[in-house]
Order: sequence, then C-alpha cells, then structure tokens
Amino acid sequence: MQRHIPLSYYGSMEIKLAVFDCDGTIVDSQGSIVRSMQAAFRACAMAPPSPRDIRRVVGLPLVTAAHVLAPDLDQSGAERIAEAYRDAFSGLRRNGMIDDPLFPGFKATLEALEGAGWLLGIATGKGRRGLDLTLDKHGLNGRFVTLQTADSAPGKPDPGMLLNAMADAGADRVNTVMIGDTTFDVEMSNNAGVLAIGVAWGYHETDELSAAGARRVIAGFDELVPSLNDLMEATR
Repeated sequence: MQRHIPLSYYGSMEIKLAVFDCDGTIVDSQGSIVRSMQAAFRACAMAPPSPRDIRRVVGLPLVTAAHVLAPDLDQSGAERIAEAYRDAFSGLRRNGMIDDPLFPGFKATLEALEGAGWLLGIATGKGRRGLDLTLDKHGLNGRFVTLQTADSAPGKPDPGMLLNAMADAGADRVNTVMIGDTTFDVEMSNNAGVLAIGVAWGYHETDELSAAGARRVIAGFDELVPSLNDLMEATR
C-alpha cells in the first residue's frame, strides 16, 4: 500500500523526495539472494557462482544478472536462470527460511525524514510482490508515496524507476535524492539527473560508489539526514 498524499501537502511547499534502494540498503538480504541464485544455477545443471560474484550483481534485473554471472549464456538460458531463481526464492519464503532484517536505524531515519518534510520512495530491482512482502514483514506499508520495481520500469541503471518516482511524488530533479548501496543505483541517479548518496554497508565498495558519482557515502543511517541537509543547501 502506497502512502496517500493529501492535496494540501502540495500547497506552496517544496516537494523533497528521498528514494531508497531495498536489498543491501534497507534490508540485509544477501543470504537469501546467494542461496537462491546458487540453487537456480544448480537447477539448470550449471556450476553455482561464488557468493562474492552474486553480491556484485544484486540490483540488476535477473536476466541481466544471469548474463553477467555466466557470459556464455544465450537469452533463453539467462531467462531459465531467472525463472529458477524466482522458484528458489519462493521456496525459501514458503519454508520460512528468509530473514532479511532491516539495517540498524532505518525506521528512525524514516521518522526523521518525514518530520523534516521529505516524501519517501523505493526503487528496487525486486518484483512488486517481493517488495510488498518485505514491507509488510517490517511494518513499513504506507510509509512510501511511490514504489518502483522491476515490474514498473526497466532495470537499473535505466532512469525509468526514478523518473516514475518523481512523477508520482510531484518532485523535480533538484529536490530528489537516491540512496543506494551499488554503482547501479548511482548510475541510475546520474541518468535521471538526481543526486545520489551511497551506503557503505551494502554490496559495492565505498570507493566504487564515489567513483560512480555518489555525492556522499554514509557509514550509518544516522548520517543520512545531515548529509541530505548539506547537499540540499549546496544546491541552493
């Protein structure tokens, strides 16, 4: 369920939009992702990739990730891997084997952002059903004005999800920030013309995020609001 925005919100105030990635930024999902991807390769009679290689492709569309992990695959082979991944992940969920805890400080950060007048969104490579289940598990339904997934736009680093998010919220590029843990998030931000803040606890290294164009890389969610304030002030 997306958050309803009363018309009075739009009055004369400036719309500020903070868009979060999900896996590796909001939730620590690497265990379930690695298990599912390795199971998918085994189901297709292929040697499973290493956990490190799998972490490197988190955030990409599944078919694209399969091509990166196994460059010799043709399109149909990559699609089989993607479907086997979905089956494996669904099996983990049915058997209660997915934990995917929130990273520390996330809920408090949402409250601080809302208190400072920010609207909130998500742009993730997850499918909508998977995202809805994650939000429901952590009691986050209704906190976001826009939920962009692999079902609503092309995958990262295409700017489509961020363009959709800004349209949903009524925000412009100058007042929109993307927060994510991978270079794919930063590249999507670059392509959409919005600022990017990287997080240091996810799947790509801090120096990679900075090199890709992240304006800040934060070590904890407690650094996010001050970083946003500084960046917004610098654009004035």
